[in-house]
Amino acid sequence: MRIEELPYHADTAALFEAVADEPWAVFLDSGRHDPARSRYDIVAAAPWATLVTRGPMTEIRSGEGVRLSPEDPFQLLREMLGEKTPAHGTLPFHGGAIGYFGYDLGRRLERLPATARDDEALPEMAIGIYDWALVIDHTQRRAWLASPERSPATATLWGELRKRFSAPAAERARRPFRTLSEVRSSFTPEQYVAAFDRVMRYIEDGDCYQVNLAQRFEALADGDPWTAYQALRIMNPAPFAAYLNLPFAQVLSASPERFLQVRGPHVLTQPIKGTRPRVGHPRLDAQMAEDLRVSEKDRAENVMIVDLLRNDLAKSCRLGSVRVPRLFEVQSFPSVHHLVSCVEGELAPGRDALDLLRGCFPGGSITGAPKLRAMEIIEELEPYRRGLYCGSIAYLGCDGAMDSSIAIRTLVYRRGRLLFWAGGGLVADSQAQAEYQETLDKAAPFLRLVQQCAGVSGVRRS
Repeated sequence: MRIEELPYHADTAALFEAVADEPWAVFLDSGRHDPARSRYDIVAAAPWATLVTRGPMTEIRSGEGVRLSPEDPFQLLREMLGEKTPAHGTLPFHGGAIGYFGYDLGRRLERLPATARDDEALPEMAIGIYDWALVIDHTQRRAWLASPERSPATATLWGELRKRFSAPAAERARRPFRTLSEVRSSFTPEQYVAAFDRVMRYIEDGDCYQVNLAQRFEALADGDPWTAYQALRIMNPAPFAAYLNLPFAQVLSASPERFLQVRGPHVLTQPIKGTRPRVGHPRLDAQMAEDLRVSEKDRAENVMIVDLLRNDLAKSCRLGSVRVPRLFEVQSFPSVHHLVSCVEGELAPGRDALDLLRGCFPGGSITGAPKLRAMEIIEELEPYRRGLYCGSIAYLGCDGAMDSSIAIRTLVYRRGRLLFWAGGGLVADSQAQAEYQETLDKAAPFLRLVQQCAGVSGVRRS
């Protein structure tokens, strides 16, 4: 283990500039949104190994070469992480895995129909194994370069890394990010209502009691997506934001939602269910938050998912350890208020973070309940596969620690296309127009970003 303290700089984006153009460079960005929720930023690049899952095969690249495996991606990742190293003080991460687990990785866990179009063709999993990380603590105003020293190359690089991250990098000339078209939605309003009505019939027939229905937005674009992310993080800071510069796509996430956290044996998940828009007037905004807090419909929707997650955590947690210390807490973000609950547990002996992740994947807050039937209905009604959306962006440390987001409020830029999604949970007393408007409220920061990058307004529903 090697840890060295470096000078603290408040804007981690200026430090990330030094590696932003490297393939597999990652920036886990706490957004400086709230001191209680936004403490650590993590930067890493140059992984010594990568795992990319497409369909039934995972490609594993390392210094030993390239191999393909049909084995369980979660087990392959466990093997690549190797033996756990001791945790070090308060640092949340000192090396290990960082990347994403796409929603459609759930097909490796459950048998699902294949009716939605996979026109994005994004890998279901993309993970780098990193032997160093820059960790910034905005609470203590300190920064560290850390490594478990598993790769011999790290010792050679250490001096260069220390130099790179001791001061903000010089700004580079970058191509402005431009959107080249209006935003196009996967649902017209009429198509959304038809899908909504179908969900209501499934609920009435007893197939399910909640389904998360989402629409996808798309625009053509070019330029440097890192510049777009820098605009997004100012416009809509979020405690689980991230920028991933992958060889096949760039991921720009402004997620407000934690999926799963593991610290030692302690497990935490914080599902979001219930949304109201911010309205820009203190009195009216407070009224919106209070309306959300007392809403019977939103509380019922929230508790359904809390019950689902209690069951999911119980698969990997010690018997009797799963509890719900907080229900229905209103948390406010730049664009919306959310209703957030907290579920905790303790890992059972012999279980680890990957067991927990596999047992809970994908997150119940973005599927519905019962989970499998809700996922079948989503596949039937949404015209396109979700790809990364509603999967998870995560780190899994060499010490066994994990933290992860639900990949909502997340944009993917790939081959000149900009894709982002917004959805909401439908229950028996949902109203079609209110639910449709909620998707637009959630998509608002990205719609503003598109307009800012092009001066184009409007959404085409087709």
